[in-house]
Amino acid sequence: MRAGSSDILDRMNRSFRAAALALCSAALALSQTAASDAAKLGHSSHGAAFDAGPRQKPWIMDGIGSAPFPITTKNPEVQQWFNQGNAMLHSFYFYEAERAFRWCVKLEPENAMAYWGLANATEGERAKDFLREAVQRKNTVTERERLYIEAQQAALLPRPGGFTRGAPASSDEGRREQIKKLETICLKYPRDMEARAYLALATMGSSRYGAELIIREVLAQEPMHPGAHHYRIHNWDYHEPEQALESCRKYTEAVPNIGHAQHMPGHIYSILGMWNEAAISMDSATRVEKRQMQETLTFPFNNWNYGHNRNYLSYIQEQLGMVDAAIFGARQLIDAPLDPEDNNENWRSSHSYGLFALARALLRSERWDALLDPNTVPWRDIHRDKCWKAFFEARAWLGKGDLVKAEKSIAAHAELNKELEKNKDFEEIYQIQQMELNARLALAGGDSIAGLGALAEAAEREAAFQRDYADPPLYPDPIYPALGEAYLKVNSPDLAARAFEKGLELTHNDVFSLSGLVRAYAALGDKAKAQEFMARLTYGARHADAGWKPLELARAAGISAEPRAVVPASERDYARTDLARYGPARWVPYDAPALDVRDASGKQVSLADYKGRNVILVFYLGFECPHCMRQLHAIQKRSAEWESLDAVVLAVSSAKPQKNADTIKQMGALAGVQLLSDDHYANARRFHSYDDFEEIELHSTILVDKLGRVYWARFGGDPFGDLDFISKQLERMNALVLAEKDAAGKPARGE
Repeated sequence: MRAGSSDILDRMNRSFRAAALALCSAALALSQTAASDAAKLGHSSHGAAFDAGPRQKPWIMDGIGSAPFPITTKNPEVQQWFNQGNAMLHSFYFYEAERAFRWCVKLEPENAMAYWGLANATEGERAKDFLREAVQRKNTVTERERLYIEAQQAALLPRPGGFTRGAPASSDEGRREQIKKLETICLKYPRDMEARAYLALATMGSSRYGAELIIREVLAQEPMHPGAHHYRIHNWDYHEPEQALESCRKYTEAVPNIGHAQHMPGHIYSILGMWNEAAISMDSATRVEKRQMQETLTFPFNNWNYGHNRNYLSYIQEQLGMVDAAIFGARQLIDAPLDPEDNNENWRSSHSYGLFALARALLRSERWDALLDPNTVPWRDIHRDKCWKAFFEARAWLGKGDLVKAEKSIAAHAELNKELEKNKDFEEIYQIQQMELNARLALAGGDSIAGLGALAEAAEREAAFQRDYADPPLYPDPIYPALGEAYLKVNSPDLAARAFEKGLELTHNDVFSLSGLVRAYAALGDKAKAQEFMARLTYGARHADAGWKPLELARAAGISAEPRAVVPASERDYARTDLARYGPARWVPYDAPALDVRDASGKQVSLADYKGRNVILVFYLGFECPHCMRQLHAIQKRSAEWESLDAVVLAVSSAKPQKNADTIKQMGALAGVQLLSDDHYANARRFHSYDDFEEIELHSTILVDKLGRVYWARFGGDPFGDLDFISKQLERMNALVLAEKDAAGKPARGE
């Protein structure tokens, strides 16, 4: 518990207080006990760092690569789980790595390296808390292990004195000291390939040649080391990406069951213009992650990389002319569950990625009416979304030739400059938007000289922005190809060709630039050049949607050519590659585990009894927990609202049926909340409302839709209290189930 019971009772509603006083006598005593008793109310006895993250025991996983890391332990099982966690660290599968390391702590609470693993698998204050535990125990391990702990200590914790006094080291100072410690391990323990792998991780990107030499040393001893291949890909991501092609293939072979391992090669393939291989990588990654969400009872907002994966795949599908598939993927992100913490308004959340991906696909395929329909993209009332909404609407009105409405949207966009101070990280994008919109407006109004000059300036600024980050580009529609189109309209094919060439330099095998080059060189009378680019375009767009405009425009120029790949390595055909073995194409809520409980009369109750209705399923810790009773009382007060949303409330605890019956007699205030009994926590375990590490019950609030699927859940040390959020999610659930029932026809390509 985090507050005294007297404070909690003072905050209780008067009508609830009289009935609750008798039942909370035990809670009054609990509030004055030690932390171990507090753990019985859902909180970890080890501290706040353990209140988040996975709470169920691990299982042996295959397809994650191998990276043995010997540590000091008396228990062979600890070594087994540590090796599994370490392998997953090398592929940034942090959530599952944490689960493995937590089980090490369960088996051996004083194991310093288990805490080191936890520090590497987490971030922020949790990572620091875990590392402090490792530091406190570093004298119980070998010198080699102590150096690993001190390397991480240098990177994460203040100096001097480790973590108790002194000013924090700068990030650069800490990183340099971390590298020195890792270098010491490499020199003292020449057979330790893990030290070399982590040194490559610490130096990749900043010392590309140095990191590459370290990686080669690792691979000479362990040819399929997951970290070595992974870090090589990151090391060459922007500069000479072809250096990583061999590792791209080997990494996906070595680690087929981690989404990020399938994803990262897609970065290299995209930069090299190998769009088919890029699509296979990203599609495989999203499938692996969707399968594992089903298996682990988690959600898109729990997966740190899923939104980025799916957004990137939509971008790649646009390059292949597969716009319907790109839109299908974007809608999957938008329709996935929201979460007030993990899928919030941050632009990197999966929901935010979905909004951007959908608008981008509609823009690049010129579906102006869909962009203007307020029901298409559910923009939020935040500054970044307002800017994007105004930008996309202005582009749509310009595309439709309605200059009056375009001017209004551009003016609305300009007004948002006043709020830019609150969103400084968006400033560069906003200014490029302004430049592009004003240039396009001038061109649409007939001022070609001013418009072309302004658009050229916007193109160079956007290109500079793209050179800094293009995985995928943060700007939805690269401007150099747009400049080429503008030059074609004013009969300047030579200048158009230069602009399209610039676009092709920025994005290799960019189909929009290739289409423009076909038309520009055809207009210049250079048929050979036009055919050269047509061959590349038809290769990239051979599975494009029917009527895809860039291909149709190129064909209209009277140019034809046999498809020809211009890529640095052979690639597979995305549309003909079966990826079903990795997992499903469509994310859907996972099927609810079996609910087998008894009501107050002893009658068996299951979710099947509520088929066709939404269920608000609450696992609570008993009547002795004042937090729980407060949550249930708040839920009960909104019974009419739940009924209007076609939802029932089921509250499950380990209380016996007779105790529930007695409570119902005493507490009429809970009418509308069905109290149910869970025998020996069997249901709590199935629904992940039980902590296997500490063997305690957890607070859980779970939303089950009308089809018997878990759409959203929150587990942890405290009951979930944001009932307005619950109400909004029930509305979304109803709408999505209705849409599923109404859906007809074949799925979009890519499903």
